[in-house]
Amino acid sequence: MIRKIQNIFPEIVIQLVVLVFTAILQAISINLFLNPNHIFTGGFNGIAQLLSLASFGFFHVHINTGIFILLSSAVIGVFGWKMVGSRFTIFSTANSVLASFLIMYFPIFNLAGNILLASLFAGVLMGLAIGISMRFGFSTGGMDIIAMIVQKRTEKSIGAIQNTINAAIVMIAGLFIGWPNALYTLIGIFATGQVIDAIYTGQQKLTALIVTEKADLLTKALQKELVRGITILPSIGAFSGRSSSTLMMVINRVELYEMESVVRQTDPSAFIDIVSTVSVSGLWFNEDKQADFKKRKESDHAVDTNRSS
Repeated sequence: MIRKIQNIFPEIVIQLVVLVFTAILQAISINLFLNPNHIFTGGFNGIAQLLSLASFGFFHVHINTGIFILLSSAVIGVFGWKMVGSRFTIFSTANSVLASFLIMYFPIFNLAGNILLASLFAGVLMGLAIGISMRFGFSTGGMDIIAMIVQKRTEKSIGAIQNTINAAIVMIAGLFIGWPNALYTLIGIFATGQVIDAIYTGQQKLTALIVTEKADLLTKALQKELVRGITILPSIGAFSGRSSSTLMMVINRVELYEMESVVRQTDPSAFIDIVSTVSVSGLWFNEDKQADFKKRKESDHAVDTNRSS
């Protein structure tokens, strides 16, 4: 137990640093570029901006964007905890909550002085925040959690769900702030997507090819943490001439950071190649099947322990 805590603690520290950094990026993007120029971002941050604008337009009461982000984060966090998972949801919700407080207390002023520059820089900063956070095993909050919940219920792709929500934001923004600003919003959302793809794959499923000389040990470690099938292929290093094994496994984007952490802890010299996967057919475990498998495995382990005792 102590050894496991020692292995996990540095990882958690890094994730917390990344969480704070990405929350700051979101606050800068909204308060220094988006809100002063009346343009919006995608996802639940964009919805929070629309609600803030609507509260002033209909009721003449200014409610800070951060308050709406905070409220949505609390609600989505509860549903995400029950339907998506624990660690991913905790860090994603914490990221969104911290960003909401920073947005409430960061000064608001127009740093760009130009609406096109504002939309581009805001899109880049949001893309950095989302891409970096996803690279370290969580997200910036609401949109990813909601998209994953809807995906489990409807079997629709997360990308399609996100695009539908973003399209609705642009349409509503056009009615509130005029179509020129809505088009600038579209530019910002496009920039965000490009930056995310540059930092982190935009594909939902990935194929990991892991070249290792500790195939048995690494396979057991991966199967202990991830409910994924692994194909072991014999391989030979062309430069070294040494025999090795190549582990091939298909994972989703949320599992990438956990997979890389297990490999680094088990075999630091292993070579990892991540390939975008267009489609998967055959046996593929979604979150529900993974949860059922883990429960059966834990139940079988408990039965074996009782028998041995």
